[in-house]
Amino acid sequence: MQTKVLYLSDLKFNLETWKRELRFHFNEMDTFQEKLEEIAEREFGQKALKPLEVYQNRIMIEKDAISKLLHRIRNKMININRVNYEENIDGRLHNEQHTLREDMKDYIKLHYELKEEMMDYFLEWL
Repeated sequence: MQTKVLYLSDLKFNLETWKRELRFHFNEMDTFQEKLEEIAEREFGQKALKPLEVYQNRIMIEKDAISKLLHRIRNKMININRVNYEENIDGRLHNEQHTLREDMKDYIKLHYELKEEMMDYFLEWL
């Protein structure tokens, strides 16, 4: 049982860390949206506006992905708080964690790729 308590404590730590990181990324997307609006106001023409619209769409998609991941994290925390301490540690909670962890890895990779692209765009137009 002690092993399970430690495992669940570690799991909660991971979830809380991911939640903070996702909230930061959500706010970061708001900041990027503001910068895109600044570029739009400067009327640089189609050369700047075409990618701008693509980035605005990608921001909306990213914020939606963040919301879905946060929802999954909340559900995971609920499951942890309702855990049966007699359940095998390699059971359901462990398998669910693996999927969420892989999805977070994929999300973070894609987030930083988008961020790099947008930073290059900002360097060009700001």
